[in-house]
Amino acid sequence: MQIKIMHADITTRDVDAIVNAANSSLLGGGGVDGAIHRAAGPELLEACREVRRTKVPDGLPVGAAVVTPGFRLPARWVIHTVGPNRHAGQTDPALLASCFRESLITVGARSVAFPAISAGIYGWDAREVAEVAFDAVGSFSSASSEGAARDGGLELVEFVLFSADTTAIFRSVLQS
Repeated sequence: MQIKIMHADITTRDVDAIVNAANSSLLGGGGVDGAIHRAAGPELLEACREVRRTKVPDGLPVGAAVVTPGFRLPARWVIHTVGPNRHAGQTDPALLASCFRESLITVGARSVAFPAISAGIYGWDAREVAEVAFDAVGSFSSASSEGAARDGGLELVEFVLFSADTTAIFRSVLQS
């Protein structure tokens, strides 16, 4: 599996799936969530409403993930996950790791693009997010390597970061 880190707009990535750092309502918001909803078009909001109606009527729990089509995005799927909010006392790195793991098992994607889940408005330090993300992705890759030999498996994970500072931090952590 290859890992790439880039300073770019996640909504433009031509991968099987992009991960949305969603809120539990799944009904859009600011930051990455708002950008993905705008780029995917109104069909994404309707799909999220259907997920809420049928699968998570009380909202998507922190650390869980669900999938919708990508609609107008280059990506086939959008994987929605709710990161822990440090400001709300959600400080367990296992919750953050769950976001990355659950996103990878949600669909059989060969290529996935992640944002810096919970860094930013949810108050997590970008270095800690990078460490948790790389560990979770590495653990997933190791655990699924036998299955990958049979079905092709996950080939590419991109970390597509909105700020140059966060991009530099992720690169630094990956190289250490």
